[in-house]
Amino acid sequence: MNDDSPSAATIEAELGSRIRAARLAQRRTLRDLAAAVGVSTATLSLIENGRSGLRVARLARIADALGLPPAALLCPEVPEPPAPGPPTAGGILPDDGDWRRYRPLVLDPVLAAALDEIVEVGYHGATIRSIANRCGSTVSALYTRYENKQHILMTLQELAVSAATDRGAIARADGRNPVERFCFLVEHLALLHTYRRELAFIGTSELRSLDPENRRRIAGRRTDLQHMVDEEVDAAVRAGRFHPDHPHEASRAVVTMCTAISGWWRPGGPLSPERVAQLYVGFALDLMRADPR
Repeated sequence: MNDDSPSAATIEAELGSRIRAARLAQRRTLRDLAAAVGVSTATLSLIENGRSGLRVARLARIADALGLPPAALLCPEVPEPPAPGPPTAGGILPDDGDWRRYRPLVLDPVLAAALDEIVEVGYHGATIRSIANRCGSTVSALYTRYENKQHILMTLQELAVSAATDRGAIARADGRNPVERFCFLVEHLALLHTYRRELAFIGTSELRSLDPENRRRIAGRRTDLQHMVDEEVDAAVRAGRFHPDHPHEASRAVVTMCTAISGWWRPGGPLSPERVAQLYVGFALDLMRADPR
């Protein structure tokens, strides 16, 4: 007698697919749901890809985090995630002019999946298929919106550099003098590399993965940000407020130490984004050998 019942592996794969579809239908990132469930992003990724067993208690926690009854994940009626739209993002720039406030980052499903995938396995470890699987799409559907993996990375890079330069310009404009503008730029960079840790991390670590022309474009915009800081340092030196022996080298050191924050800071750690920003402004002023405030 033939046994046509599905195997345990098949059931786990189907259940993982439904969890992923439910998550994406709510525009939730892998990291966000993992934090709500109390598991690592790697564990949740394994669950969504059917590569990890799922106990009843954990299924219940996932359903609760999604605001669904467990039965909604056990049956096939979970709504499909929305079809990929054009590249969009919310929360990159402040909509009220408050550059210190970071609203939730809203990316289209493909970009959200690509961000999670690249942070987890790197650009060269990610594939179009793995990104499509992560966002509950198909490879062919993904190609209707993005030409290739490089196009996806470039879109994320453009969002990252816009968050750095455009929000930085708003922060700078709030300053009344060179020292204050310098401090606001440093504060902005520290907040960016905590609140937008994943996006900022890719912006720095995957710059090398861009094609030469794309890399030149992004590097040029990143240089614009460095020039903002350089100009305020030069002005503060002329005003007799900063006294570094090597102003531009010190300025580059300040920006570099801020971009490194995304490599070590973690949500839920002992330092809030605001506290990190406060500390790094102090570090930056020390590097500049600033007059006491």
